[in-house]
Amino acid sequence: MTTIPIAEAFDQLLKEPLPLRITAYDGSASGPEDAPYSFHVRNERGLAYLMTAPGDLGLGRAYVTGDLEVTGVHPGDPYDALVMLQKGLKFRRPSAPELVRLLTGLGLSHLKPPPPPKEEHLPRWRRVLEGMRHSRTRDSEAIHHHYDVSNAFYELVLGPSMTYTCAVYPNDDASLEQAQEYKYDLIARKLDLKPGMRLLDVGCGWGGMVRHAAQHYGVKVLGVTLSREQATWAQEKIKEMGLDHLAEVRHSDYRDVTETGFDAVSSIGLTEHIGVKNYPSYFGFLHDRLRDEGRLLNHCITRPHNRKEETGAFIDRYVFPDGELTGSGRIITDVQNAGLEVMHEENFRRHYAKTLAGWCKNLADNWDACVAEVGEGTARVWGLYMAGSRLAFERNEIQLHHVLATKTTADGRDGFPLRPSFEHDAGNRG
Repeated sequence: MTTIPIAEAFDQLLKEPLPLRITAYDGSASGPEDAPYSFHVRNERGLAYLMTAPGDLGLGRAYVTGDLEVTGVHPGDPYDALVMLQKGLKFRRPSAPELVRLLTGLGLSHLKPPPPPKEEHLPRWRRVLEGMRHSRTRDSEAIHHHYDVSNAFYELVLGPSMTYTCAVYPNDDASLEQAQEYKYDLIARKLDLKPGMRLLDVGCGWGGMVRHAAQHYGVKVLGVTLSREQATWAQEKIKEMGLDHLAEVRHSDYRDVTETGFDAVSSIGLTEHIGVKNYPSYFGFLHDRLRDEGRLLNHCITRPHNRKEETGAFIDRYVFPDGELTGSGRIITDVQNAGLEVMHEENFRRHYAKTLAGWCKNLADNWDACVAEVGEGTARVWGLYMAGSRLAFERNEIQLHHVLATKTTADGRDGFPLRPSFEHDAGNRG
C-alpha cells in the first residue's frame, strides 16, 4: 500500500491551488510558503476528524480540540482565515477509484471516528431521549446547552449590556454598547411605549429590554426565559438598579405566561428556537396576550428565502441544537394568519455582521479570562461560530428582520398614526 502525504491528499481534492499553507504532522506541506494563514493538522486524531466528518463538522471538531491549528489569526476571531478559506476552498468530486486510493493512502484506520469533543451536543437523531423536537423538555435542554455556559463568560464577550442579539448601529462609528442601547430604544419606539403601559418580553435573556423599558419608559415589564442562569442574573441586576417595582424576569417557558391584556409584546431572538412548524401557535399565543391595538415586535434571524432550513452540523451540535430558520415572508404570513396586522418590516443583516465583529473582538481581547472561565474548547467554539456567522451575514446567507404588527380591532382600529413616529430618536422617554 502506497502512503500518501496528508498535504498532497488535500491538493488532489482541490479544483485549484489553495491561497493558504497546509502542513501536517507527517512533515508534508502544500500551498505558498508566504501565505498569511496556515492550517496545521497536528496529529492522527485531527486527521481522523477530517476524514470521518467531511465539511464543517469535521473541521470544527479538529479546531475545537486544537488538533487543527490555524496560524495568522487569533482563536477568538478567526474571521480573516475563514474569508480566505471560503474564497479558496473549492473541492472536486473524485472518482470512486481515486477516493479508494486516497483513503487507503491516508490509512483506513483513520476512518474510525474518534470520540467527539466534550463540547459537542448529541446529534439530532439521538435527541429523541430528550423528547420530541421543540417539546418543553427538549427546548429547555437546548437553551441550557447554549445559554447556561457562564454568566461571567458572557459578560466578557457581550460587554456591559449583556445583550446577545443583533445591535442596531445608528452610524458606522457607534460602539457596540451604543448600538445595543439604540436597538432597545428603537424597539421601545416601535412599540410606542409610554409610562404605565405593560410589556411582555418573551425570551428576555439577561433582561436588557426589560430594564430599558422600565428605566427609560416607565413601563411595567414581565420578562421570561428558559435559562435559569439568565433569570438569576437579570433579577439581581433589576434589584441593583432599583427597578424591581416595575420589572420582573421569570425562569419560565413563555407558554406558561397566563397574564393577558399587555399593551405590547417584544420577542427578541426567541423565534429561532421554537421551530418553524410552531410559528402559527407561537404567534397565536402572543396575539392572545395583547389588548386590542396592542403591538408586537418580532426580532429574529432569517434566511434570504422562505423555505425551512435546519442549521449546519457544526452549529447544531455546538451552538444552537434544533435550530431552524426560514425567511421573513414566512414569519409575516404566520403573524398575519394569527390575526395581527403587519405594519412595518426591515432587515438588519449588515448590523448583525458588525455586532458579531464586536463580540469577536471582546473574546479576543479577553481570551485568557474567557479560557479560564469556560475552557479553551468552549472558547474556540465561540470564536469559530461567531466569526463564521459574521461571514454568513456579510454574504447574505442569513439575515435579521424586525416585523412590527398590531392587534387591529374588528372595526379597523390599529392604534397607529398615519405615518410612523418611531424613527425620531427622542422617543417617548418618561
